[in-house]
Amino acid sequence: MNKGPFLIVMLMMVSLASAQSDYLIAYNVLVNGEKDDYDIFVMNPDGTGKRNITNNADVAWTYHAYEDTVFFISDRDTCKRCVYLYTMGMDGSNVRKVSNLRLEDSWMSTRNEGADLVVSGRTSSENRRQLFVIDVKTGNFEQITHEKGALFRDPLFSPDGKQIVYVYKADASNREVYEDLYIMDADGKNPRRLTFYPKDDKTSKWHSYHAGPPKWNRKENFITYQSWQNGKSSLYAVTPDGKKQWKLTNNQLNEGWHDWSPDGKWLAIEMYDKANTEFGIYLMNWKTKEVKKLTDPKDSRFQQAPVFLLKNSGVGSQDSAENENRRR
Repeated sequence: MNKGPFLIVMLMMVSLASAQSDYLIAYNVLVNGEKDDYDIFVMNPDGTGKRNITNNADVAWTYHAYEDTVFFISDRDTCKRCVYLYTMGMDGSNVRKVSNLRLEDSWMSTRNEGADLVVSGRTSSENRRQLFVIDVKTGNFEQITHEKGALFRDPLFSPDGKQIVYVYKADASNREVYEDLYIMDADGKNPRRLTFYPKDDKTSKWHSYHAGPPKWNRKENFITYQSWQNGKSSLYAVTPDGKKQWKLTNNQLNEGWHDWSPDGKWLAIEMYDKANTEFGIYLMNWKTKEVKKLTDPKDSRFQQAPVFLLKNSGVGSQDSAENENRRR
């Protein structure tokens, strides 16, 4: 009798039991397409206990969590798709508007135990897609990039908070040039390119993610991102010095937005089929590479953008201390 598959399943169950006690996963769900109504749900790492924690008729997308706090953008109380920053507890309580800075549809990241947040925002129609650091307590913000016409998106603080990884393109309107990942000092100085999209790859469209939102695996010290290459969207990795780059996973489905658990043991991934008929959340055991599907397409066609929450605060989230494209 071959006990290999049985042992793998047992190890997955034991590991999930541990994750179950430590984490929740928050994610975005399209609950009503006609009304453009998105809500934020949470669930256990085994896919049980799904519940809607926003229940509001608006566009609400989470793109970051720190410990037990959910950071999300919303167009509630303003014009359609005019999004601003909010926070709430993992149960949906204590919803608070953080700042009057209008944000872009972009991922974000915290440092200093959740006190500072780096975002992509705008102050006018002429000053768009720039990076800002927001004081989460006061809502005050400081602009750290000043490059008119450029695209800055999906900023991520390094684990020590001294650097920022981000998506960049010099001319946001130029569809012939693709974006890549860059890294710079947290004050916006000394930018350096990390990734180089293959020039001979002609399989992507202009709106595809060529270098998607970066996430930092603190345990193994590498940066992951999604990229449409060789006819599909997959996860890739690069070291912080840019010297080593590799394909991270080999799942058959397209892979997109993702997040690392704080201990680096779990990778929550949004995956979707070639025809874009279903976007769901999957959980990978990073050690065994075992993958478990967590969501059911009967609940919604679009279930996306997973982020880890800590049930018992005390350890920072994966990004701390440290899209228009297919969804709409």
